[in-house]
Amino acid sequence: MRYKLLGRTGLRVSEVCLGTMTFGEAWGWGAGKQECARIVGAYAEAGGNFVDTANIYTEGESERILGELIRAERDRWVLATKYVISTDPSDPNAGGMHRKSMTRALEASLRRLGTDHVDLYWLHEWDEFTPVEEVMRALDDVVRAGKVRYVGVSDTPAWRVAQATVLADLRGWTRFAGLQVPYSLVERDCERDLLPMARELGLTVTTWGPLGGGLLTGRYGTDRPRPEGTRIHTDAGYGAQVLTERNLAIADVVTEIAAQREVSAVQVAIGWVRAQQRRASIVPIIGARTAAQLSGGLAALDLELTGDELERLDKVSATPPGFPHDFVGRHLAYGDTLDLIDDDRRSAMH
Repeated sequence: MRYKLLGRTGLRVSEVCLGTMTFGEAWGWGAGKQECARIVGAYAEAGGNFVDTANIYTEGESERILGELIRAERDRWVLATKYVISTDPSDPNAGGMHRKSMTRALEASLRRLGTDHVDLYWLHEWDEFTPVEEVMRALDDVVRAGKVRYVGVSDTPAWRVAQATVLADLRGWTRFAGLQVPYSLVERDCERDLLPMARELGLTVTTWGPLGGGLLTGRYGTDRPRPEGTRIHTDAGYGAQVLTERNLAIADVVTEIAAQREVSAVQVAIGWVRAQQRRASIVPIIGARTAAQLSGGLAALDLELTGDELERLDKVSATPPGFPHDFVGRHLAYGDTLDLIDDDRRSAMH
């Protein structure tokens, strides 16, 4: 296990993060406390120190289990949790980014986790009603109060993240250190704006869903029987589990490379995400229901895909850049001089 610096801070986080949405059985699936202990133990033994949960995961059970498991060595762990998603659908203030929701959620998370602070506090998603000034000032307040060390933002449009980060910089408030987005071979939309923004603003990107919701585990392919109840969709839609011809073709290439390298499809899928460091500083989140599953995911740390393999994966999974990135008139700004301009920054940025 190697470590990365979190955003523009000095905090060291392991190169893969342990996701704990599977901790607890309140949702009718997931891992019991004993298996969670084995998962945390295997992750710690591999050198991991970065764990991610949320106040809503398994109705708070995830935070309670995780807090108990890391309590004996709390200081060695970088503990991240989230708020914003409503915990009571009948209460208009039980969710959202506003100060009341933040304070209420943070205090409840600290109680469940059994700690006096969280190392990284995420906005789980953007709340369109709360002014950005209120959010960033309130986050700065909980940092200054010592209850939060760093802050991040998840599943939010790039322009909103940039607006909030620049505002924090101008006001001298705590800026975002991290961005969390879905990212896999079958879900590459974040490459258009979110990853370039993170690179420019110095945000570390934790990525969820590296296995495409199970699509890239080796179970699916154009020549494989599909699990009962699944069908091919003609529209792309959103969501990694959508069985389009494109997604099944991606699964085919992942499986082919895995067979050629004598590794698992899981290793190839996670290995591809890890190989995208030129796009941004990326830390994949790996979740598991068993310690064996986690070990299979961590095995990706031992796999380095070749240039040819990465090219095959990129080709089959390429996502159109969309406007304005592919606007044919963009070159008009340079006249006939585009090929005469040396840009030493471009190679490092693109």
